[in-house]
Amino acid sequence: MKNFDTRVYGISDFKEWHENGLLELNPDFQRRAVWSEKAKSYLVDTILRGRPIPKIIMTSRLEKNRTIRIVVDGQQRLRAVLEYLNGDFSISRAHNPELAGKKFNTLPDDLQKDFLKYELGVDLLFNLSYEEMLDIFARLNSYTVSLNKQELLNAQYLGYFKQSTYRLGYKYVDYFIRAGILTKVRAARMAEAELAGDILMAMVGGIQTNKSIEQYYRKYDDDADNLELEEEHFNRTMSFIGELYPPEEIAQTNWSRVHLFYTLFTSICHCLFGLKGPQPQLRVTLKKNLLGQVRVCLDTISSTFDQYAADPDDEHAPKEYRDFIMKSRRATTDTATRIDRTNFVCGKIKDYIEKS
Repeated sequence: MKNFDTRVYGISDFKEWHENGLLELNPDFQRRAVWSEKAKSYLVDTILRGRPIPKIIMTSRLEKNRTIRIVVDGQQRLRAVLEYLNGDFSISRAHNPELAGKKFNTLPDDLQKDFLKYELGVDLLFNLSYEEMLDIFARLNSYTVSLNKQELLNAQYLGYFKQSTYRLGYKYVDYFIRAGILTKVRAARMAEAELAGDILMAMVGGIQTNKSIEQYYRKYDDDADNLELEEEHFNRTMSFIGELYPPEEIAQTNWSRVHLFYTLFTSICHCLFGLKGPQPQLRVTLKKNLLGQVRVCLDTISSTFDQYAADPDDEHAPKEYRDFIMKSRRATTDTATRIDRTNFVCGKIKDYIEKS
């Protein structure tokens, strides 16, 4: 038999209950309030943008003719909301540059009203014993899917590097999927953020193994440094790639393999802006009037890859291609392998343009 009811309450309702002592945020089975200020800012920004947040689960009891609402799940979310209303913290620039530093009472009037009107979904439990409540809370925490590496980073960090990574991932996820670089299933597990973060790391700190990614989430959690400029360079590189290859066309090439797309990106980015790791002398100035030549060069690399990939030990296969194929198959995310692949592609582009 169903022993809960689904309802909707505005933030203003929770504010009123809290001010009148009708809201209990600390039942015995709740986790302690451990959210950082960044986590609280991120939640507030989510609400101000009108995006959904997970439901709250509550029960109630009658005490001296007053209904006390008891939070079974969601106390950290509600605590963050109430603290923001009280002016205890402001919005981080990492989450919303336009509202950076704004506390609730300094928001424009219309945003204050929208915030108070924001509706929270609530499952209201009734007629349950303390033991049954403990059972429900345990069950809620039993349905957690094991997180992959990217999802763990998403859960742990909320600062500037994460925001840059996710903006870029969201911006280009459609291209990545249509190009066959990622599948919708992988994107559902944050693969677009993983790819964008891996590339952004190369732009910020040089081409390196993807095993280094967490140190960049950590380093740029509180400090934006030059990430805004690197985002601009990321966008300009993707624009150049998009003009080289519409997504349906790159899908027909080896550049749609995720590790080779990484190499395509780092190669174009190195030519345009310079990266740490690849040889500086392999850079060539790329302009729009060279798009056709660069495309022919990249198509040739892809088709030659196919020609020799079946038997890379074929004595007729040029050694440089044998090496490139080998480094596209083994240890594909190691630092040295990534740098060598980028050097190979940049060298081919430079030679082709100079000979044309």
